[in-house]
Amino acid sequence: MQKVLVIGLGKVGSLVATLLSKRFQVTGVDKAEPVVQLPFDVVAGDVNDGAFLDQVLAGFDAVVSCMPYNLNLPIAQRAHKAGIHYFDLTEDVPTTAAIREMAKDSRSVLAPQCGLAPGFIGIVGMDLAKRFTKIRDIELRVGALPRYPNGQMGYSFTWSPAGVVNEYLNDAEVIHNGVRKMVPSLEGIEMINIEGQEFEAFSTSGGLATMCETLEGKVDTLNYKTIRYPGHCSLMRFLLYELCLKDKRALVEEILTEAKPPVQQDVVYVYAVVEGWKGSHLEREEFYEAYHPIEIDGQHWRAISWTTAASIASVVEMVADGTLPASGFIRQEDIALADFFKTTNGQFFRNVG
Repeated sequence: MQKVLVIGLGKVGSLVATLLSKRFQVTGVDKAEPVVQLPFDVVAGDVNDGAFLDQVLAGFDAVVSCMPYNLNLPIAQRAHKAGIHYFDLTEDVPTTAAIREMAKDSRSVLAPQCGLAPGFIGIVGMDLAKRFTKIRDIELRVGALPRYPNGQMGYSFTWSPAGVVNEYLNDAEVIHNGVRKMVPSLEGIEMINIEGQEFEAFSTSGGLATMCETLEGKVDTLNYKTIRYPGHCSLMRFLLYELCLKDKRALVEEILTEAKPPVQQDVVYVYAVVEGWKGSHLEREEFYEAYHPIEIDGQHWRAISWTTAASIASVVEMVADGTLPASGFIRQEDIALADFFKTTNGQFFRNVG
């Protein structure tokens, strides 16, 4: 793998391309001209134009999509047809299902869900699970939050508003009492205390990627919940359901983007808990980190941006190095955490916290 195309040069995509450009020959694609100088070539164009998309993919070994969830599938389809590696950040379950079906006869890697959640959190959760003889419970939690919240919602949209609304509205897959099932998002609220500060966590869709299928019949409880400041979930339920805006996603995205612009000082909480037996002993293993903004090449990057970008860049590295298969569908839970940390971009997670 030498030539990598990165589509979408927004908050995360520009960093993904920057990180990959340190090793690969990278070209970025975006509808708008970049507002700052970037260390790689950029092509302007609209990926909704199928002819343009076919043209721009030609000659590349891999494509990384950093586009909103609803624009990923056409890119994946063309990558599959062209036989080039495909990676994305989607949390959208139907998109992943369609990509997985294509992967059955793929000549290249198809690896969706390579971000933070889904993505890194699943790698962490499975690393803990492998330490047990028999697993009882796996609980995975991630929150990308303003470090200094204000207002009743206690939130800012450092991540794609479309992606957040999508994961709030779609049902979430879980394993409960040993049974794989779907549960409504914005439900199952619980309180979490992290280093003396109280948060709430609730079900949202997509965070587990394919883990429910992988662990069906092997675990009593498996779930993923999003961490927010207390009161957030109730306000989102009010907005989406009591005000009947759930079918007006574009309007909700516009309202939330205007009301809660991104902050520079954010924090990403990653928390995983696994309980089970090691031999005859019931034990509990935990992983917890709080990730903060960092500087890369002299530029400030929000925690949500670098954790997401470094996650997907690490997976690209592992495919290039042969640590991961060279074709077919890659499940996040099949990625070894130790291998992840050995990559150049995986080192970001080791060096800061």
